[in-house]
Amino acid sequence: MSMSTAVAAQWVERWEGQQERYAIDREERFTVIADVVEHVSRDCPSPLVVDLGSGPGALAARIAARLPAAQVLAADADPLLLELGRAHYGTALRHVEVTIGAPGWLDALALDRPLDAAVSTTALHYLGAATLREVYRELAERLRPGGVFVNGDHIDSDSPAIHDVAREIGRRRSERCQALAREDWQSWWAGATADPALSALPGRAAERSHPRCEGNDLSVSGHVGLLREAGFGHAGAVWQFGNSHVLVAVR
Repeated sequence: MSMSTAVAAQWVERWEGQQERYAIDREERFTVIADVVEHVSRDCPSPLVVDLGSGPGALAARIAARLPAAQVLAADADPLLLELGRAHYGTALRHVEVTIGAPGWLDALALDRPLDAAVSTTALHYLGAATLREVYRELAERLRPGGVFVNGDHIDSDSPAIHDVAREIGRRRSERCQALAREDWQSWWAGATADPALSALPGRAAERSHPRCEGNDLSVSGHVGLLREAGFGHAGAVWQFGNSHVLVAVR
């Protein structure tokens, strides 16, 4: 049974709304990430980009709209989110089911050439430090020289005092934007599970299973250290609001 575009649009819109609850200045973060990808791929006739932990593909779709000649992959472990993305975004993206960090996970992307950019947003914090170290190494191997990895996520500052101030700044921003009034993660999934239009689909919400959340407490310098260790020549933050950072690593 296929999903109608109207049903997909409804659930993707709700997905984006609940994600706003968790990512401070989410749209600006997306814009910064797309700016980086556009900058580093300015001489590429058809950039190859993968969005890791893409969900339905919100970030991937924005990059595809910014770079119409690009080939953009949306990679996620959840089949329902991928199906929503396929129905909503159509052929603008190639959706791939993959568990990031699992053995051979990059092979599932079926890349035919080195990546120009790998991006992610509000996704990789669920990986443990050891898994993340390996993911960074594997990405460095698949990126072309000069290619980039760009990660927008909740990443704390190195100083405990600055960490506390940044969290307070983020909390106040969320309060001003009424972000906490938005639907939360559990509510979204409860609604998706109960919707007959979704429950009849393969990979339906009631059968979803995500990889175990290991989590990590890496600070900005912790991430930079792992990225340099993995083979990236340069790494650092290019944007921050509260504890929301965009880190860029150049192969």
